[in-house]
Amino acid sequence: MSVRYAVSLVLNAHLPYVREYTAPPRNLALLSNGQPLPNGQPLPEQSSAEEQPLGEEPPEEINPTPGSVEESWFFETLSETYLPLLMMFDRLEADHVPFRLGLSLSPVFAQMLGDELLLKKYAAYLDNQIDFGRQEIERLDRENVPQNGDPSSGNLRRLAQRYFDQAIDRRAAFTTRYEGSIFKAFDYYQRKRKIEFLAAPATHAFLPFLCPFPEAVQAQIETALSFYRYALSINPQGFWLPELGWSKDIDPFLRSYGFNYTIADTHGFALGNPPPSRGCFFPIRTPHGIFVLSRDFDACSGIAAMRQEGPYRDNSRDIGYELPAEMIGPFLAQNGARCQTGYKYWQSGDTPYNPQAAQAAAQDHARTFLENCFARLDSVLQHTTDLPLSLCAFNADSFGRHWHEGPLFLENLFRFAENYRELQFMTPSEYLYHQQISALEVSLPEFSSWGDNGYAETWLDSSNDWIYRHLNRSIDRMIEMADRFSRNSSLKERALNQAAREILLAMASDWPALLYRQECTDYARRQVEDSLHNFTTIYEALGSNYISTEWLTNLESRHDVFPNINYRVFKRKH
Repeated sequence: MSVRYAVSLVLNAHLPYVREYTAPPRNLALLSNGQPLPNGQPLPEQSSAEEQPLGEEPPEEINPTPGSVEESWFFETLSETYLPLLMMFDRLEADHVPFRLGLSLSPVFAQMLGDELLLKKYAAYLDNQIDFGRQEIERLDRENVPQNGDPSSGNLRRLAQRYFDQAIDRRAAFTTRYEGSIFKAFDYYQRKRKIEFLAAPATHAFLPFLCPFPEAVQAQIETALSFYRYALSINPQGFWLPELGWSKDIDPFLRSYGFNYTIADTHGFALGNPPPSRGCFFPIRTPHGIFVLSRDFDACSGIAAMRQEGPYRDNSRDIGYELPAEMIGPFLAQNGARCQTGYKYWQSGDTPYNPQAAQAAAQDHARTFLENCFARLDSVLQHTTDLPLSLCAFNADSFGRHWHEGPLFLENLFRFAENYRELQFMTPSEYLYHQQISALEVSLPEFSSWGDNGYAETWLDSSNDWIYRHLNRSIDRMIEMADRFSRNSSLKERALNQAAREILLAMASDWPALLYRQECTDYARRQVEDSLHNFTTIYEALGSNYISTEWLTNLESRHDVFPNINYRVFKRKH
């Protein structure tokens, strides 16, 4: 029987940049001991006995303790999202269950996945989880009085044993089955055409705000493409818009860099110019020839509602926040903050978590989702004979780190879909292959995002608007330097490349979003201020023809993202 309904699931694999927190805090003093650069040639650096070094060399021995709560996010997302997804793929593959998935791979996150120091610290984090599990099992065995007056304290002991076993399984999977490389494991399924990689801007910038600076958009895209091709050996055909932030000015950029398609949120798609006559279940073509797929609002809001229902685990309540500090030593960050241990005993309220009930709820919700999706697509077929698509786009952490049962929900989706002979999961490229391109409507979506209220207030309100006057001025200066310094000495080249890294990091959409949500505001503000301060320091140093190699080397070790970056990506294209 031929396929009449298509479903596509696209996940955005991204995390804010936390690499610098793997080293102790550095002295961020301004340049000192600077030496002139006559005729573009660096002079040897001279040390001064009176002045202290501006930075420290990284410690020879790895400190497995997270430098901050933010650094522990990386460990949590590997354990709660990406390892469970890979293990789900393994089970489906072993059972010959067909599955398809789109995966947007943020370059800054992909680089962290390959960072040797972070991965060594992650292995130590898993070891700490195993040791903590033994301690928790012993603690709960010793307790004769039910915890918090709850007569079911025996359930907590069984949960501790469950998490202990999971930590052992994940340690074995990470070090043995996947050989310490998460990307290599995903790439295995990409080569088997089970998943499709999508490109994303270098530092997950909200592109509509950068469109007044075409050089900034081209820098985000060119840096990302260079990383994909030379570091990962992939050439994605689709382009993920961070936060699904679309504006009409993005269209020519995507075509000029050879992308085939992107994804827009439902309201921006439906309000396009002209509005698509077939609604949001069929792709459109932009005036520049980019295919645009619409996110299925009903399907995505249905999944979001399901996460709030049922006996699912409360992922925000971790025993590490409740035990005395001396009992969670390895999960106290170097700055004293408590990090999550992964041992979470409760669902919403004070009810102990019941894994069996949660698994049954995930199965029921997966079945309900497919039934609703089938009915919705079937109603579309009452008006056309073309193949309709329901596309669900989410941040990957929505299935795992923020919803513990999320990977199980996805696994059940793929398994139950086998019973729907007329429905098939497809990657976006696979779906477009089934389309008659000449029959697609030409339309240009409206400005939109998946942020609060559907536009840009998440990234521009009174909590974060201060960023942009400094960021925009720095972008202008970066473009000026890229045009001004075309042939340089090795030291100037290093400084200009580092300036490009700093300005790219400052563009990340994560920082204004965290400030808007009032989450980790000190971290977000510090990241923006440090990057812009470092950029300004380099700009002024090059203007005065003085530079400190010690300071620059220290900064390169802290912000070592995109080691092969070329600052000329900011150069004006005449």
